[in-house]
Amino acid sequence: MDHAEVLLIGGRAGVGKTTVGWEVSALLRSATVAHAIIDGDFMGQVHPAPEGDPHRAEITESNLTAVWANYARRGYRRLIYTNTMCVLPEATGMFERAMGSDVGIVRVLLTASDTTARERLVGRELGSELEHELAGSTRKARILDERAPAETVRVPTDARSVTDIAREVVAATGWGGPQAPRSS
Repeated sequence: MDHAEVLLIGGRAGVGKTTVGWEVSALLRSATVAHAIIDGDFMGQVHPAPEGDPHRAEITESNLTAVWANYARRGYRRLIYTNTMCVLPEATGMFERAMGSDVGIVRVLLTASDTTARERLVGRELGSELEHELAGSTRKARILDERAPAETVRVPTDARSVTDIAREVVAATGWGGPQAPRSS
């Protein structure tokens, strides 16, 4: 495989993106499928946000480009990337610029009911951000539902095990069989 491939795992806060991403990685490791994983939330965490970049898009793309270049230089061609809004069409350009214009993109949108997302966030958010996260989760769930491209694979997470969800996500990628990194 000469071109890069990226699995984008998006979804509202509390849906389980990070947990599912790590389980997808574990399943791929057990199948000896070479890959890298990035939690996109960490690619733009600077405070205050750069002037003129309230959504941290520029620094996120710059960091993704640098980190992916390091992986690619070592022969990796597959990336798992988790982030709330990464499945939306406007994110495509960032991945094409960071990973190459011929990057293969698989979009997976994890979904959860308001009740499930609330339960998970209440268990996770122990600091001052709970109300902010709850409101943002509901708002972003609507945006994702309305704007995710038609080819996006939607995977419900309510009342399902992480392993079951991850298996469905891996099946959507077509990344079966051993794949060692290419030497450079």
